Amino acid sequence: MVLLEPNVVPGLVNRWTGRFAARILVNFEATASAFGSRPTEVTGMPVREGFFQVPPKPRGEWFDVLVTGGSQGSRTLNQAARESWPLFRQANARVRMVLQTGPAAYPELAREFEQSGMPGRVVPFLDDMPAAFAEADLVVCRAGAGAVAELAAAGKPAILVPFPYAADQHQLRNAETLARAGAARLVEDREMNGRRLFEEVTALAARPQELEAMARAVRRFARPDAARRAAAALLEVARSRRAVDREQRESKQ
Repeated sequence: MVLLEPNVVPGLVNRWTGRFAARILVNFEATASAFGSRPTEVTGMPVREGFFQVPPKPRGEWFDVLVTGGSQGSRTLNQAARESWPLFRQANARVRMVLQTGPAAYPELAREFEQSGMPGRVVPFLDDMPAAFAEADLVVCRAGAGAVAELAAAGKPAILVPFPYAADQHQLRNAETLARAGAARLVEDREMNGRRLFEEVTALAARPQELEAMARAVRRFARPDAARRAAAALLEVARSRRAVDREQRESKQ
């Protein structure tokens, strides 16, 4: 058995099955200690190659913000975005927003966005997330393992808003790890609203050097060879097991 644990804090199933695993692959160095003396390797989490090909975005006339809550959207992020639109407009901020709402909230939020006069667009789903990342100066999202790995691969500064009901608070621990490294800003779900989103975005938009430092810091978490290394680990374990089986057969003959 080979396990892949993509979060800082291992899940219950991986903590239990890790006792029997021949190899444990982790996304964060800090995770290895949770498995005691079991053999671990920091491989990273496999993500699509397109995220590693996202080019650095030159600073333009507009500061582009991508707010995404995943395929189903996030009620907290949707509401914060909605509340922030009049604040950005009143401040005459040169901010454009792409809000990915999820299908359920899309009709209502699309109507409100059109009436708000806020530059940008509202979409129910993003088919090409690497392209959406490429257009953004800043990403506002949850802190699941997939999101964190994609941000690292793309080198995108982010405001992370962990899902508060994730098992063992694993999204919070992921976000804390990036925040301590200067790779992202952390805003807890209970603290995120329109005013806080407005303040965080405008503060970062005014500090391009901090954004560049965040981009450099988050790239240190990227593992371009994660998929290849995971496949190699599987083959190594399989070959090792096959060799043991062969020795056992030969010893019986």
